[in-house]
Amino acid sequence: MDNYYLNFLLIIFISIPLISIFIAFYKHKSQYKFKNLPPGKIGLPYIGESLEFLSTGWRGEPEKFIFDRTVRFKSEIFKTNLLGHPTAVICGASGNKFLFSNENKLVQAWWPDSVNKIFPSSLKSSSKEEAIRMRKLLPQFLKPDALQGYIGIMDDIAQKHFATKWEDKEEVVVFPLAKNYTFWLACRLFLSLEDPNQIAKFAQPFDALASGIISIPIDIAGTPFRRGINASKYIRKELISIIKERKMEISEENTTEKKDILCYMLTTEDENGEFMNEIEIADKILGLLIGGHDTASAACTFIVYYLSEFPSIYHQVYREQMEIAKGKGEGELLNWEDIKKMKYSWNVACEVMRVAPPLQGAFREAINDFIFNGFSIPKGWKLYWSANSTHKSAEYFPEPEKFDPSRFEGKGPAPFTFVPFGGGPRMCPGKEYARLEILVFIHNLVKRFNFQKIISHEKIIFNPLPMPANGLPIRLYPHKKTV
Repeated sequence: MDNYYLNFLLIIFISIPLISIFIAFYKHKSQYKFKNLPPGKIGLPYIGESLEFLSTGWRGEPEKFIFDRTVRFKSEIFKTNLLGHPTAVICGASGNKFLFSNENKLVQAWWPDSVNKIFPSSLKSSSKEEAIRMRKLLPQFLKPDALQGYIGIMDDIAQKHFATKWEDKEEVVVFPLAKNYTFWLACRLFLSLEDPNQIAKFAQPFDALASGIISIPIDIAGTPFRRGINASKYIRKELISIIKERKMEISEENTTEKKDILCYMLTTEDENGEFMNEIEIADKILGLLIGGHDTASAACTFIVYYLSEFPSIYHQVYREQMEIAKGKGEGELLNWEDIKKMKYSWNVACEVMRVAPPLQGAFREAINDFIFNGFSIPKGWKLYWSANSTHKSAEYFPEPEKFDPSRFEGKGPAPFTFVPFGGGPRMCPGKEYARLEILVFIHNLVKRFNFQKIISHEKIIFNPLPMPANGLPIRLYPHKKTV
């Protein structure tokens, strides 16, 4: 009798995963039983082609996944399965225009399951509703006159950053320092945090969090997804502690002055007369901190990377920035007029974001059946647009592998071809904020140092943001006379 039960349990133990695999396979196949779908391969059940999609980034060639398929299928749209969902990848300027122009008409923002699980409170409402709520909160702090007021704060923090982290050193590793700079700025402007020890409490887990956001959502020990969840819990705990302290301060001071985004969230009612709870605020601040520093730190890092590679371009940036520095009085901070003079420096930054876009692409979801380029896209399918499909294409940027800031002179690139911040209603609302923090970084960098890469051909990897494989170690050469 004991053997009978043991055999029965063994059969059940083996059958359950087999049945699960069969169900997944059947569901996987059934999702593609529509007429006139785009060409493409669907890969393995559930996983699809996710591993190849992610691994091309790990190898430093994220555009390969896109271009291999557009060439193979002779189409700027192809089907695949990414992160567990049937997906149509739409490429080229016409694809970007279509998606950006049809936001909330045919498509809406969509995030993978990994995002919803790392940010659990976002499950209470759709990504579309969350986006609308956030875009109502942000203009107060990202409108032009508010941004102009941030420039002096940014310059002050940048000066402190370079004085403590760069000066009196022969060599530095750029990527972690760039993250330190942009994270410090985000904490100061979003949370009014300035204590380096308090900021350091939740600065380091951000790497794990960023890697976990766009990953296969397998929640087992050692996976990027699990590390992302753990990092999210830790950072959220620290943020909730800060939120509680701020609530007490507001109560004691009896003021509704909205000096930063956190104050605004704590003191502003929604359309139903309700305030956000602490967990919701922590999640939103967490998202803003990621958006406010991760992409900009990648851009700052690769500005150093390419300036060290092209001395003639460095010297043009240096001349432009020194003209501005010479016009400043002792202790005088940068202002809006200074920023407007940094035209060539911004062209360089744009070319950096073309060859190493901080945002590789983004997902949408079809909210209606529609036709694109003669192919059917069913309601519920996910769509992915890739910055590299235009940034790295010779059709839009001749000699795309050549680093050439002059591409951005005059009218610049054609519409919908240069998309480091996305486009349409979903364009990154922090675009101008990022421009300011990048230009302030360039100014404070080049007026102090020339520099040289220690690893001449350091590999670039994408996980999901671009980063030098070794963090970009450089040798510093301070200018004889700093301003």
